[in-house]
Amino acid sequence: MRLLAPAPGWTITSDVIIVGSGIAGLTTALQIRAYGYSVLLVTKARVDEGSTKWAQGGIAAALGPGDSPAAHEADTLKAGAGLCDLKAVHALVTEGPDAVARLIARGAVFDRAASGEIALTREGGHLTNRILHAGGDATGAEISRALLAAVTEDPGIEVIEHALVLDSLKSESGRVCGVTLHVIGEGSRDGVGRALAKAVILGTGGLGQVFAQTTNPSVSTGDGVALALRAGADVADVEFIQFHPTVLYLGAKSSGQQPLISEAVRGEGAILLNDAGEQFMIGIHPLADLAPRDVVAKAIMSQMLKAGTGHVWLDVSKVANFSERFPNIYQSCISHGINPTHDRIPVAPAAHYASGGVRVDLAGRSSVPGLYACGETACTGVHGANRLASNSLLEGLVFAARIADDIHRTLRQLPREEPIVGSDTEILLTPEIRTEIAQSMSVGAGVIRTKSSLEQTKAQLEKIATQVSKNPCVEAWETTNLFTLAKVIVASALIREETRGSHWREDFPNESSSWLKRIIEHMDSTGTLSQRYEEVAND
Repeated sequence: MRLLAPAPGWTITSDVIIVGSGIAGLTTALQIRAYGYSVLLVTKARVDEGSTKWAQGGIAAALGPGDSPAAHEADTLKAGAGLCDLKAVHALVTEGPDAVARLIARGAVFDRAASGEIALTREGGHLTNRILHAGGDATGAEISRALLAAVTEDPGIEVIEHALVLDSLKSESGRVCGVTLHVIGEGSRDGVGRALAKAVILGTGGLGQVFAQTTNPSVSTGDGVALALRAGADVADVEFIQFHPTVLYLGAKSSGQQPLISEAVRGEGAILLNDAGEQFMIGIHPLADLAPRDVVAKAIMSQMLKAGTGHVWLDVSKVANFSERFPNIYQSCISHGINPTHDRIPVAPAAHYASGGVRVDLAGRSSVPGLYACGETACTGVHGANRLASNSLLEGLVFAARIADDIHRTLRQLPREEPIVGSDTEILLTPEIRTEIAQSMSVGAGVIRTKSSLEQTKAQLEKIATQVSKNPCVEAWETTNLFTLAKVIVASALIREETRGSHWREDFPNESSSWLKRIIEHMDSTGTLSQRYEEVAND
């Protein structure tokens, strides 16, 4: 399948194409350039507008005294609720410290303690302080700054901004050899064109905009995962959408990107309270307010349902020097009429992170030759049913290096292949249905799910699918991608009849040993989904 779009009017060629300019895309570009290959980096908005710069808490790595990769691995497996791929997790935690060292060598500056050592804090699910942070709560912005500086200085990396990648191009052998893309601008590359390369890496980030409330920026419409599905690549674990438990509550009618209140705030001593002023996390989990995110999100939702309210409260009175430690969060609260120094902060869960995505191996390879995925776009198996806090940035660093190594091993041996013109089925939905998709997903496939709610959402999506468009534009392409993702999320959520990690089925409230497997989804050339199961690699 492919999106309905005009025929490409121009062509550009590179050794490797990378789609996305977050930590995954930028790091992969720099790692590949270290081997001397040319890189074309394509990003949908400005090069600094991805999800990475919004990351507040930090990046996890076993760097502190008394910590170890083995301890980090144990915490990751615990949060992943039995669905982590052991080999992937082992690679993450053992290669993570060196990956962070490379990031620092590229210019990233992290906060330091009075002793001069890198300051480490703690977040939910971690049993020790291992979270590096920068600017208090501006870690992502600092990482993005450092990587962008390195990318900008490299003449072997060409960046195309304001470009939405549409679909993959394949050669006669079935290998991905490029992409089609639409560039919003002037000159010879305005409109739809094609970019050709020996390998394509998807690092397009998350899909939070498929829900009505999210911490993700507006560009997070899951374009990479949708492209991979249309290319025939497998996706996995898409039912595991992590809802961040503490997002600033802006009212029942708010939508789109919401201000995040980092988990690190609770790591520094903040506590959650219900309307009665009770610290309700005590007794629910041994780590109380620092329990894994799925546990906290479910507890908050239970309190909200019990009280009939739209939020709970975050009390930061015990956080020392809150305005200095978390300057961006403080200003965000002030801008919305809340003064954290004497006001409790209203918070509620919102869609935050997709643990699933394009199913890849330990080298970042998808099931389609020539197509790789990295970061939130990918499903490496690292996160299992629930991502451990601050493992996402680390995953981007570690697997970027692994992808670059694999490309270096294979690229030299590959001939440059030309794309063939196929007779793919074209799809395009009207952009007016975007809000309906998001609202339907939040109601029926959000934090709390049941067979009834999911089937209602599925029926609404089937009705929506009839509203096609013949007018290609960015809004229609994004809406079609969101619809595709909504369809696969609901399909997997209906199949998994248990509660595990960030997938909460109220009608199946317990974990089931029969579901110690991941659901693999595949879409054929007509858009029909099929599923199979993959045993979790635990040895």
